[in-house]
Amino acid sequence: MMTSLEGKIALITGGSRGIGRAIALELARQGADVVVNYRNRAQDADAVVNEIAGMGRRAIAVQANMADPADIERLFQMVVEAFGGLDILVCNAATGYIGDIMQQTVKTWDLTMNVNVRAVFLCAQAAFPLMSRRGGGRIVVLTSPGSGRAVPQYAAVGVSKAAVNALVIYLAVEFAPYGITVNAVSPGYCDTDALRYYPFLVDTMELVEDITPARRLVTPEDIAHVVAFLSSDKAAMICGEVITVDGGLFRLFPVVQKKEDDGR
Repeated sequence: MMTSLEGKIALITGGSRGIGRAIALELARQGADVVVNYRNRAQDADAVVNEIAGMGRRAIAVQANMADPADIERLFQMVVEAFGGLDILVCNAATGYIGDIMQQTVKTWDLTMNVNVRAVFLCAQAAFPLMSRRGGGRIVVLTSPGSGRAVPQYAAVGVSKAAVNALVIYLAVEFAPYGITVNAVSPGYCDTDALRYYPFLVDTMELVEDITPARRLVTPEDIAHVVAFLSSDKAAMICGEVITVDGGLFRLFPVVQKKEDDGR
């Protein structure tokens, strides 16, 4: 039976674990052949490729550092060599220094912006001719609710994701006439290894689960389902949107609790 992504070629940056892994597997389940990009976890990437091959789909793992424009160029060359084109680009790779504004250095700031924003820009530029030659395509970028809220120790990442949200709008408007849609998905609290780099978020996980209207945390599979839909023909008229997947958490009215009098 034909699935919604049958015959499509997909590239997922940062596809070896967590949300990227879940997206790679879901796109394969729906019929796509997949390029799994990774930076330094070759064993994890190979495991994803083997799992996809077990579904009867084609897959390769390609090492490339999203901070390096030459690596990005090489990545897309390998996509063309292996599959001849590209239909779906999922920009999931991200990084960021944990710390407040005054703890940032030029090096940590530039690394965050280069991986989280510049790489999306360069990947979109590289994907455009490949997709336009095939009559269109889908670009989905992973962003964050922290782009519009001051999350402790999340300053550089939050700013980079705000830039991503703006970039998605401009890409969407410029690419739409060519049949290429560009959208972003913004996950809420998602229990992955990446979350555990932020002590504040880990410490509040149980509280968040309790107050989330859906009564659970987001899973990587929840995100993958939305990305797969945006990657399909059924999402042809969704363009330039940032779709939040958080079980209703950020629709709650914020309540400020008065601290107990400590005698001071």
